[in-house]
Amino acid sequence: MKELVIIQKQEEKEIAYIEDGVLKEYYTEKEDKKRLEGNIYIGKVTDVLSGMQAAFVDIGQEKKAFLHIRDVLPKKSNITGNKKEDLEKYNIKDYIKPNQMVLVQVKKDSNNSKGARVSTNIQIAGRFVVVLPENDFITISQKIEDEEEKNRLITIINKVKKDKKVGIIIRTAAEKKEANLIQKDLQNAMQKLENLQNEFEKQKEKKEPIILQQTDTILERILLDLADNGLDRILVNTKKLQDEIKKILIALQEEVVIPIKLEKENLENKYDIETQVQKLQNRKIWLKCGGFITIDKTEALTAIDVNSRKIYR
Repeated sequence: MKELVIIQKQEEKEIAYIEDGVLKEYYTEKEDKKRLEGNIYIGKVTDVLSGMQAAFVDIGQEKKAFLHIRDVLPKKSNITGNKKEDLEKYNIKDYIKPNQMVLVQVKKDSNNSKGARVSTNIQIAGRFVVVLPENDFITISQKIEDEEEKNRLITIINKVKKDKKVGIIIRTAAEKKEANLIQKDLQNAMQKLENLQNEFEKQKEKKEPIILQQTDTILERILLDLADNGLDRILVNTKKLQDEIKKILIALQEEVVIPIKLEKENLENKYDIETQVQKLQNRKIWLKCGGFITIDKTEALTAIDVNSRKIYR
């Protein structure tokens, strides 16, 4: 059984994804935490640095956002994006100018030492598709392996895309879904993109950074990803949370029906979630042979140290 357990604790939500009693994913979301990742802004370019192939953009936050040439160039491939492009043959100043107003989306949130990292390659995520402007490709989730199904999905998408210059990523959730549902989702995503572009044209003359779209909450993003993943039920501990989730599911599309059960008492003890979280977060993992591995995550890399066995004295 696949379940989502959501516990409201004062100003924080705990979200646990459970499969057959085993914790698979765990998230916390603070009500007052300002997350930038996913937000879409009209930003003002303050500096362009050819040596770094980058620019700094004022998006109205305390620290300037960082924009690299790789996040400016349109995607060249529906598989690799522009990762294989020889960036030395490009010059950031051919694309970005000081005082230029740009439409950007936050790829990586800011921290104590750095501003956010942004991209002009906006992504509008729907339930079954992701739409990107100024690109021209259709790509399919690698988890969809059946060739006949891939061809069916591409045919469905092409009936809406036609000759429009947009990149479209078909998500795993689209597999075996009815054509009208996928096409409706694509039309909605393309309309959102068009609305953003129109608003940008209206607002950019003001020469001031403003936010155009707030990112979904963690809860909304998780529900979007799990709605078509065979989720059997959702467990919550407050009526307010139950009503909030009902609204989110209705907004996804009307045929999404997932039972939402209210359990005010002892929901925290269900499946011994707290103990499972502690094990999940433990950096030392013991092996059956008597050895252990330690996992340490840093900004640049994840270091894994293997101690193969116990030493007997």
